Amino acid sequence: MKIENQIMAYCPYCNKHTLHKVTNYNKGAQRGQSVGTRRHERAILGYVGSVEAKVHSKKLAKKQKVMLKCTVCGKSVERVVGGRSKKKIEIKR
Repeated sequence: MKIENQIMAYCPYCNKHTLHKVTNYNKGAQRGQSVGTRRHERAILGYVGSVEAKVHSKKLAKKQKVMLKCTVCGKSVERVVGGRSKKKIEIKR
């Protein structure tokens, strides 16, 4: 799926449609001190062994996200493009 590198989109901070720069969405690193991480570390201590996750059916496609950065105010908003898509997003240069 191809997408333009600049699009007109609604900016909730400017409260109007402005030109936005499109970049790929990159997930940040997990926090080491979050509650879920601490709970998991506590569960695998001692002789308990590894904590396995429940087996779920594998989804066939991922939601493709892009980050839209407003050229007026500089704030970023994420947007899901096209629901679930098997094709990766390719930004035109």
